[in-house]
Amino acid sequence: MASFLYGLGRLAFRRRRLVALIWVALLALAGFGAASAPAATSSSFSVPGTEAQKAFDLLEERFPGGSADGATARVVFKAPAGEKMTDPGPKAEVTGAVAALKSGSDQVASVTDPYTAQAVSKDGSTAYVSITYKVGSMELTDDTLHALKETGERARSSGLTVETGGDALQAAPETGAGEIIGVVIAGVVLAVTFGSMIAAGLPLLTALVGVGIGISTITALAAVFDLGTTTSTLAMMIGLAVGIDYALFIVSRYRAELTGGHEKEEAAGRAAGTAGSAVVFAGLTVVIALVGLAVADIPLLTKMGFAAAGTVVIAVLIALTLIPALLGFAGDRVLGRKARHGKAVSDKTNVGARWARLVLRHPVAVLLVGVVGLGAIAVPAASLEVGLPDDGSQPVSTTQRKAYDLLSDGFGPGFNGPLLVVVDGDRAEADRATELMRNLDGAAAVTAPTFNKAGDTATITVIPKDRPSSLATEDLVHEIRDKSSDNVYVTGATALNTDFSQKMSDALLPYLALVVGLAFLLLMVVFRSVLVPLKAALGFLLSVVAALGAVVAVFQWGWLGSLFGVEQTGPIMSMMPIFMIGVVFGLAMDYEVFLVTRMREAFVHGQRPGEAIVTGFRHSARVVIAAAVIMIAVFAGFIGSSEQMIKMIGFGLAIAVFFDAFIVRMAIVPAVLALLGRRAWWLPRWLDRTLPNVDVEGEQLNKELSQSPGGSDEDRELIPV
Repeated sequence: MASFLYGLGRLAFRRRRLVALIWVALLALAGFGAASAPAATSSSFSVPGTEAQKAFDLLEERFPGGSADGATARVVFKAPAGEKMTDPGPKAEVTGAVAALKSGSDQVASVTDPYTAQAVSKDGSTAYVSITYKVGSMELTDDTLHALKETGERARSSGLTVETGGDALQAAPETGAGEIIGVVIAGVVLAVTFGSMIAAGLPLLTALVGVGIGISTITALAAVFDLGTTTSTLAMMIGLAVGIDYALFIVSRYRAELTGGHEKEEAAGRAAGTAGSAVVFAGLTVVIALVGLAVADIPLLTKMGFAAAGTVVIAVLIALTLIPALLGFAGDRVLGRKARHGKAVSDKTNVGARWARLVLRHPVAVLLVGVVGLGAIAVPAASLEVGLPDDGSQPVSTTQRKAYDLLSDGFGPGFNGPLLVVVDGDRAEADRATELMRNLDGAAAVTAPTFNKAGDTATITVIPKDRPSSLATEDLVHEIRDKSSDNVYVTGATALNTDFSQKMSDALLPYLALVVGLAFLLLMVVFRSVLVPLKAALGFLLSVVAALGAVVAVFQWGWLGSLFGVEQTGPIMSMMPIFMIGVVFGLAMDYEVFLVTRMREAFVHGQRPGEAIVTGFRHSARVVIAAAVIMIAVFAGFIGSSEQMIKMIGFGLAIAVFFDAFIVRMAIVPAVLALLGRRAWWLPRWLDRTLPNVDVEGEQLNKELSQSPGGSDEDRELIPV
């Protein structure tokens, strides 16, 4: 592989104008596709194979034209103190609001009158109007949303308390200036690391090109593949982080080759052949982790994984081709001023080497402190509660949350999470199911069955006594299913949440086995060792569990919540654990490949195990730390998002990278390798013969170059990664 990438790097360097033109053309083509594509809609959410999804599909079939996919809204009215919603004044205001909503937009499918639909609380203080739209929330026009808002404001001016909830108010997630700040921090880190604005600018430029192509492509295909707005945001988050990191490693290696005396084209080829090989395998681990999300069999999660994996592939291709081409334009200007004038200082006693020697002197102490520290942070993960967000998880200052609280106060805590029971049978069957549910302790109210035109399917609404996210409501879902016949199905947002969380839990172990297993084999090929990949996987598990513990502490318990803009605590997103495991595993293996590959190469070339560890840190620690700081900055930039899921994932990935890079890779890894000694690089002979030799370290490339007619003494030297 190193030989192939060496040739590719030299070719891109020589044909730099053509390569740059091709990437610019791809960016323009993707941009044109995004600009001319239909606007993205909210991605449909389904959980195949679950009872809630079966019920939803049955409703689609038996109740055609029911606007099941349309957005919904609830306008909640509360009378002033001492008055009731049934009094003439408030009733006239609500009646006028109903009429205004019906005529306010042609996207409205139906509007319920609270005085005929029994939507007035028993004490008369609260009433609500339900609106169903013909289209999804992302397809609602500004005029439609304005009519909804204006209706509430008009009623509010009469003295009523009016708040609006429902998914009709859903908007594309806003991240503000967070990502920009993250990119600026990345630029500062790169400038400090390289001492050259040109060298610092190249990774940022190429990462933005890659993300631009990836996001534009996702936008262009959004309508075709039903990709929601969250998909592109997550792809941007991951693509930007790995794009900067992969380019950073190639540029750093090119600078090392230049200072080693090689000509510019040769330096570009060697950078692509050695560091580029590590980039390829690091990228493969990330892609495996992201594509493996398909194991969960959740379409939304699968699309997110494939879209993010696509941006990673683009980042790898750009690092291998566009970076060498741009290095051709930059020349030796990627070096700092001192290096260009031959005043570079030897790095044999740099901070990385000194830290490695410290760890080698106290490996047991370092290992214990790292493991115990991460273990303590991981403790809150044992209290992990998962769920899907609803208006109850919104900040208390939002109208959605206020509407949620008004309904809860007026109609009971379970009113915001009704269960929809679908009976596939005749009236007798529906009556039996209704009677059974009315006798359940967890049910506050059960409506009479409503049949379709054919009379063969009925729907029954069950209002739980407790709030939607409570264990009592979850138990009620299971109790209805256990005691009802096979043709009775429970669905609705609360039941779907229960099924989704269960499916995520069931998929976690198979996903871990698939991803960790494939990556273990991949790392065995890279490192020619059994214990090093095993150590890498165990270190990842430690860092990701600690990161989950931090997420629980902040978002579920509220510790330091105000510092991170968490206004409302609640359950952790159901998909958060499996998604974070996938992404963090891929990113953790990046640092493992970049750091340990250099150690193995030094060991293979005759250095003692301890010396090899020091050599690896001398050449790679500074760059790996810079890459980790950049990735943390990029992920942390998304903590400012208005979308709770994006905020949570941004925090989780940032803290996980911090734990993995600075504690696991920089402390636990060298400590374990020091304790293992030569045994770390053990590989059975039969397995050594079986595994393909991909020459990640460039050993075979070094031999080829030294044996070529133009090979010099310098070419025979060890090629560092």
